[in-house]
Amino acid sequence: MIERLIRGGREAAPGKMEDMNLKWNGMLAAALLGLAAYAGAETLPVAAGATLRQIQAAGDLHCGVVVAREDWNKVDLHGDLSSLNSEICKAVGIAALGTHAKIEITAFNSELEAEQGLSRSRVDLVVGVTPSASASAHWQIAFGPPVFYDGLTALVQPGLASMSLKDLAGQKICVIDGTENDRVLEARADAGALKMRVSTWQEEGEMDDAMATHWCSAVGAYATRLAPLRQQYRQLVNARILPGLFTLSPVAPAYRRADAQWGLLVDGTIYTLIQAEASGVTRANVATQKTSEDPVVQRLLGIDWVTSQSLGLTNKDWAATVISAVGNYGEIYQRTIGASLQLPRGVNALWTDGGLMHALPIQ
Repeated sequence: MIERLIRGGREAAPGKMEDMNLKWNGMLAAALLGLAAYAGAETLPVAAGATLRQIQAAGDLHCGVVVAREDWNKVDLHGDLSSLNSEICKAVGIAALGTHAKIEITAFNSELEAEQGLSRSRVDLVVGVTPSASASAHWQIAFGPPVFYDGLTALVQPGLASMSLKDLAGQKICVIDGTENDRVLEARADAGALKMRVSTWQEEGEMDDAMATHWCSAVGAYATRLAPLRQQYRQLVNARILPGLFTLSPVAPAYRRADAQWGLLVDGTIYTLIQAEASGVTRANVATQKTSEDPVVQRLLGIDWVTSQSLGLTNKDWAATVISAVGNYGEIYQRTIGASLQLPRGVNALWTDGGLMHALPIQ
């Protein structure tokens, strides 16, 4: 069939040669893909992209994470997720380099600095930025699947029985002036959707003190910013972070747009961590799970070469190696921000448990 396609292209009339070439090339590619699937993809390996080749040649991954500043600036609204994001860096490094991977973590003080560092090749991967079209266009970067969902909620005084922002009707909610959170709350209050009184502040410390002395009934901010505030003051030990999010702000990895193959590996690693949790594959049982009869688990743990070669890897059980080292997504969550910030999974639970975390098919 391949010979016929090539011969047909050569015999085309000169005036139609360009169109015919496009047609034959497309059909030829389809035929090759069909043969690859038929042969188990073992005869047509996908070459690693430039980023992966450079990382493998150097033997280490340069990965950036965003660390939260002590003061609440008006742009980067997330709290410190660097412990979670560093584990994602480690997982990607092991996927690319194996168990002896060397991972160098660079801490950036803002998402802007991290995106700039990625664009200028200071790092090969950044974990901990919020996807945006403007950043993608300006820095020529692309974003992977979210590793955490943050968003606007409120820390409420221990004596209040509120379960949502709407329950704070008539109460004074404090927020940092000029932030996205401030604009959202003001707009909803002005529209009548929220009956609370919004009080804006310029300084984080002053607002925190106002909350600790009960001047504020609640503080509105991203959940990851509120968790440390609750831990900072003994008066707020029993304060509650409302369970729902009023807005949604995903935290994701970013990589240079020019190397799509590297992006596939980063995405595939994250989906692997999520699918491992969904399939019950843990750090402790990954070895025994290799004998599972579940086809999803079989593909996850490397029963064939299709996925690994598509990602540019030569080790078909790379996912098992990653899980053995860092665990699944749930295990990572629990030992990082689950332990330090004491945030329940909420929207970061698996989709089967009412959350938003899901993996694309591992195949």
